[in-house]
Amino acid sequence: MPATLHEHALFAGGPVLAGVHRLNPDIEPHAHDFLEIAVVGTGDGRHVSSQGERPLQRGDVIVLRPGAWHGFRNCTDLTVANCCLSAQALRAELAALYDIPMLRRMLWTDPVASGTHGVAIMTVDPAAAEEAIAEIGLLERDLKAAHDRPGRVLGRLITVLGILADGRAPDRKTLEAAVHPAVAAIIARLEAAPAHPWRLDDLARAVNLDPAYLGRLFRQHVGLTPLGFLARLRAERAATLLAHSNLPTARVGAAVGWDDPTYFARRFRTLVGLTPTEYRRRTRSTAPHIQLSIPARQLGQRSSSSSR
Repeated sequence: MPATLHEHALFAGGPVLAGVHRLNPDIEPHAHDFLEIAVVGTGDGRHVSSQGERPLQRGDVIVLRPGAWHGFRNCTDLTVANCCLSAQALRAELAALYDIPMLRRMLWTDPVASGTHGVAIMTVDPAAAEEAIAEIGLLERDLKAAHDRPGRVLGRLITVLGILADGRAPDRKTLEAAVHPAVAAIIARLEAAPAHPWRLDDLARAVNLDPAYLGRLFRQHVGLTPLGFLARLRAERAATLLAHSNLPTARVGAAVGWDDPTYFARRFRTLVGLTPTEYRRRTRSTAPHIQLSIPARQLGQRSSSSSR
C-alpha cells in the first residue's frame, strides 16, 4: 500500500470529491481516510483488496469505508468514476444519509459487515452504472463552482446515490424500515466516544431496552452487534491515527479504546486486513502517491466521456 489518501489534502474543505477517470496503468493498493464509491464502466481490469483479487465488469460498484484499502491491476481503458465522502461530514452535515434505509445498507451496513474489512462490492445494471458515471462527471463540474451552488452539489450527490441504490438487483435492495430511534441513539453515543469502555448492559440501560433485544434490533438495522459496530468504528479511527500521527502503535490502540497492544493488533488485523505496524509502514511508503482527481495524469488519461 504505497499511500494513504487524505481528505484534508483532497477535499478543499468540502464534504464531497468526485472525478471520472480512464485507467491504463496499474493503480497500486492505497488506503483512504474517507469513504469512497468507485463505479466501474467500460474497459478491463482487476480489483485488489483485502478480500483478494477479482476481475471487474461494467456495473461493479466498490464501496470502501475509511481505513480500507484497494487497488487496480491490468487496466485497459477502464472507466472508473469516484464519488468520495468526507468521514467528518458523514458524522456531521451528511449524517442524515444514515436515516435513508437504502443508503444505510450501501454506505454502512454492507461495508462493515463481518469479514469484509470495510470493503463492499455490489453490481448494478450497466445502464444505471453509465447514468451514475455521467452524474459523477456533472458533480465534478459542480464542485469547481461549489462556493456558488453548494445546494446543487448536495442534490447531485443524492442523485448519484439514488441511481446506484435503485440499480441494485431486486434481491439486494433493502426493505428494512427507517432506523429505530434506540439504534440511532446508540450509534450517536458510540460515534461520540469510541474509546469509552462501553458494555452492552450500559448501552441497553441508556435506551431502556433489554440487552438481548437491543443486540437483535441493532443487528437488524446495522448488520452488526453494538460492540461489533464499535470495533469497526475504532478500527477506522485507528487507521486515521496510524496514517496521520507519529504515536506509537500501542498508544494508538489506547487512544481508540484498545489498551492491550496485543488485542489491538489482533482486532485491527481482523477488521482492516493488516497489522497496525504493517498498515503504518505501507501508508508511509516513499513510493509515488496517488491522487483521485488532481492532477488527473496520476490516474491515467481522463475518460473521454467526461468533458468537465
